[in-house]
Amino acid sequence: MDTLWKIYEEEMPAFLAEGMRCPSVERLREIGMNCGCQYTSFPLFQKALPYSRWDHSVGTALIAWHFSRDPGAALAGLTHDIAAPVFAHVIDFVRGDYLRQESTEAGTVRLIRQDRRLTDCLARAGIGPSRAEDRLYPLVNNETPRLCADRLEYTLGNLFHFRFCAPGEIASLYRALTVAEAEDGQPELAFKDVESAGQFARLALRCAAVYVSDEDRYAMQILSELVKEALVRNVLMEEDLWTTEPRVIAALGRDEALRQEWAGYTALSRTERADTPDGRPGWRRVDAKKRWIDPLVAGAGRLSRLDGAFAEEAQAFLARPLTGWITGS
Repeated sequence: MDTLWKIYEEEMPAFLAEGMRCPSVERLREIGMNCGCQYTSFPLFQKALPYSRWDHSVGTALIAWHFSRDPGAALAGLTHDIAAPVFAHVIDFVRGDYLRQESTEAGTVRLIRQDRRLTDCLARAGIGPSRAEDRLYPLVNNETPRLCADRLEYTLGNLFHFRFCAPGEIASLYRALTVAEAEDGQPELAFKDVESAGQFARLALRCAAVYVSDEDRYAMQILSELVKEALVRNVLMEEDLWTTEPRVIAALGRDEALRQEWAGYTALSRTERADTPDGRPGWRRVDAKKRWIDPLVAGAGRLSRLDGAFAEEAQAFLARPLTGWITGS
């Protein structure tokens, strides 16, 4: 991740260097950004570079710092995923929140308060735990499809880790960004020109297609069923979900039935799609949250108003049905 961090900000500020090593933040090193899909054998995820919630959180903090020079915004970026459970949004699937994927976002302030080193770090920056919530800082987190540090980082991060873009192209897009005033007067990350905005927005749609691919949706659904079974059978306790993925995987491995299910999950390498399932077991219908970004162009407005072709591409993506049956093997 140093490659991207150096693009976001040349020097790591001391307060972030301290914060990123606090226990509750360090835990995110062992929570993946790909929601458990990285443990499957699907080629896309097997070829991807490792990418953790810790990588993403530090990157978000550096972006927030670069564009605001506000320690509060940077630390809000650093801690915005602190409540992420193991396998991240898979736990939203466990709770039936697969369309909004927001059920796992609660608990940020509580977890910050439980980490004395982190609260001390915040205090030295003049910030209390409740001031570290990312929603207090529009540059860190705002409503979709606007662009913020969080969405920017996971988009650039996925472009890098899925090898969709070389670092030089990512750096060029990053240099094309500034801060502008959105329609409601709030500050927002914006592009300086339509061309850069269009390039970024289309690349973001390419990433978004991964998030709703048959492989991604099927893997998350199957893993959610495995986790739910482990919770019902008390192989996992609710509190285990806020430990680390290696610890939870080890717990699954100590139960013979779940160990076999986990082996089947990790062996998944292909999917099939059908309008009507045949008699084989394993067919699932899985809807999912569609993520997209409609970036602001400084002084000109939203890209969707400036680029009709992009507006059509975005609408086609949003209208794509996810109602078919899929299975994997």
